[in-house]
Amino acid sequence: MKITYIDIHTHLNLSAFSEDWKEAAKRAQEEGVALINVGTQRDTSAAAVEIADATDGVYATIGIHPVHATKSYHDEQELGPEQKGFTSRGEEFDHDYYAELAKSPKVVAVGECGLDYYRVDKDAKEKQEETFIRQIEFANEIERPLMLHVRASQGTMDAYEDALVLVKRYAKVRGNVHFFAGSLEVAKQFWDIGYSTSFTGVLTFTHDYDAVVQAAPKELIHAETDAPYVAPVPHRGERNEPLHVREVYKKIAELRGEDEEVMRAQLVENASNLFGILI
Repeated sequence: MKITYIDIHTHLNLSAFSEDWKEAAKRAQEEGVALINVGTQRDTSAAAVEIADATDGVYATIGIHPVHATKSYHDEQELGPEQKGFTSRGEEFDHDYYAELAKSPKVVAVGECGLDYYRVDKDAKEKQEETFIRQIEFANEIERPLMLHVRASQGTMDAYEDALVLVKRYAKVRGNVHFFAGSLEVAKQFWDIGYSTSFTGVLTFTHDYDAVVQAAPKELIHAETDAPYVAPVPHRGERNEPLHVREVYKKIAELRGEDEEVMRAQLVENASNLFGILI
């Protein structure tokens, strides 16, 4: 497969694609869109690896999303209209289980792991931190980059600030802050330690992150879909899918005042360099 685009963060391994992930992957392949299926817990990490091993141009990450570190309920207000509420069973990080998954050459990162402070108490924060540290240490061990999920409590940058502390203290590998929604000041702190920031179709319908996109070092920016969520214009209201990452590429080029082809090549190179994807 000739790679023309790379969607660095997507979820064909989630239930939204249970009936047609092969068709969605094929649509991406036909347009040269490679993709990284991102694990969120044991089951979805295993599914990500299974899909990647069976499909050209598809890669995987493995890990525990912070909301799955504790038993908790997550409603539509939190998750957005693309997903119904669910109850997380809570999961301990099982080193041997994830080490077995990591034997696949298609596993390119650990995560999505990190901190999510949307409606959490002190005990949940402590459990998230413990689970995050264990995954950082696992990433160090298997020498894979980190795929970070960080969400601050409303009106603050608290989870970003705490994640920075932990990454600086424990990480020996590079990483990406997926679906970046922090301030320019916070973004600069991640860039200063060589961590990249990635952006979704949100860029096509809000200007909240324009300044961050414009200021990002050219080697430390990525495009993603986070499908099935946040479909870009002109696909708003539809289920998102990896093919639509092309719209994010275009918007990043527009915001940065770059030629679309130059920006496309840069974004593909960035993804290749961080995740070891041959192009």
